[in-house]
Amino acid sequence: MIDLFSGLDAWVLVSLLLALTFVLAFEFINGFHDTANAVATVIYTKAMPPHLAVFFSGVFNFLGVLLGGVGVAYAIVHLLPVELLINVNTGHGLAMVFSLLAAAITWNLGTWYFGIPASSSHTLIGSILGVGLANALLNDIPLGDGVNWQKAIDIAMSLVLSPMAGFAVAALVLIGLKWWRPLSKMHKTPEQRRKLDDKKHPPFWNRLVLVISAMGVSFVHGSNDGQKGIGLIMLVLIGIVPAQFVLDLNSTTYQIERTRDATLHLSQFYQRNEATLGEFLALGKAKDGDLPEQFSCNPQQTEPTIKALQQSLNGVADYHSLSAEKRVEVRRYLLCLDDTAKKVGKLPGLQAREKADLEKLRKDLTATTEYAPFWVILAVALALGLGTMVGWKRVVLTIGEKIGKQGMTYAQGMSAQITAACAIGMANIFSLPVSTTHVLSSGVAGTMVANKSGLQSGTVKTILLAWVLTLPASMGLAAGLFWLATKAIG
Repeated sequence: MIDLFSGLDAWVLVSLLLALTFVLAFEFINGFHDTANAVATVIYTKAMPPHLAVFFSGVFNFLGVLLGGVGVAYAIVHLLPVELLINVNTGHGLAMVFSLLAAAITWNLGTWYFGIPASSSHTLIGSILGVGLANALLNDIPLGDGVNWQKAIDIAMSLVLSPMAGFAVAALVLIGLKWWRPLSKMHKTPEQRRKLDDKKHPPFWNRLVLVISAMGVSFVHGSNDGQKGIGLIMLVLIGIVPAQFVLDLNSTTYQIERTRDATLHLSQFYQRNEATLGEFLALGKAKDGDLPEQFSCNPQQTEPTIKALQQSLNGVADYHSLSAEKRVEVRRYLLCLDDTAKKVGKLPGLQAREKADLEKLRKDLTATTEYAPFWVILAVALALGLGTMVGWKRVVLTIGEKIGKQGMTYAQGMSAQITAACAIGMANIFSLPVSTTHVLSSGVAGTMVANKSGLQSGTVKTILLAWVLTLPASMGLAAGLFWLATKAIG
């Protein structure tokens, strides 16, 4: 890893180390900010001692990052418009990364300090949107092009619907448990268990389910949230040392051939569907495959881009053989072809089978650009895992006692945790970022309503207020910081 950074100018190396520190600090804060939610029920119900709960939660967060892949990481990255992504290796690219991270860290620390279960996912996404919109305003780009709005809508739907699903499903699970075992001890609170049974811990099977589901939440949280840090680090690396990271230099000859073949098949796909796509892609109208000097991702330039990419990869068996400039060029071509293919897939008139074929081609196109070195994954896993082990007390009390008017029962804890683990796990499968905080806290609220315990309006209002304000606040912070940073660098 060290040799990747050898030969860098001192200021570049300092910028790199500072940027990496910012990202890992964000993940560390994310650890103690969000993981309190994963261990809240298991600590509150005394299923595990706090020190053991946070230790094992940290371990499972670590494993979740290691084994989670990079699908969510690049879902976050692609919130930014492709034009900004292909030009990330500039001073504005660095300003972008520092601004969104500073805004996210500031808001996360503030909400943690006041014990509010706010969402790190909302914070990060708001920061990215803020930078994208500020970049559009500063460069006279239409606001509609300042952010990848389709991806933003997909993620927004995921963030909005997942808490609602958490509320409803957790309530239904609790109702099912009450119907199945109405007189079970699992419907007692820890305080009732201590007074009536003179016992400190939940019944064995309830305790086992609570522990397993808590570790499940920790694992899927690591998988989902850890990938956000991975995506940010890749933005940093591509922005500061593009020659080493714009393409996966460890790609095998087979992977490179697969990428090259994907461009050929993509061209054949477009020719096959010329009647539907001809006008959108200006098929057959390009002049000798030439691209304009000011390269941009224009669907009308698809044919020239494909030809240019095929020429660049002709005879290439190892990305190390390409010059630094050529690697950046290849990445730009791949990102643009993927972006256009994504737009084509949403056009009316294409058959479902053709859309499925196009999706497979997109995966082949991005196989050597959407990646993360193992040391990046390991660093994020360590930061998130270690962050888990501190700062959890403030949010545990909120989850356990301040959402409902009565304390949480064992059955409520199980219902909320099982629901959260399943919901976040499903989001990981579909590469969608969700909020652990909001899924779990809404699940707890759902069980309180199902248990007829009632909700504490003050706490619920505070959580809802944080949910509503996080996005605009982080957008505003990030946009303001990006504006200041771009003015500073001229």
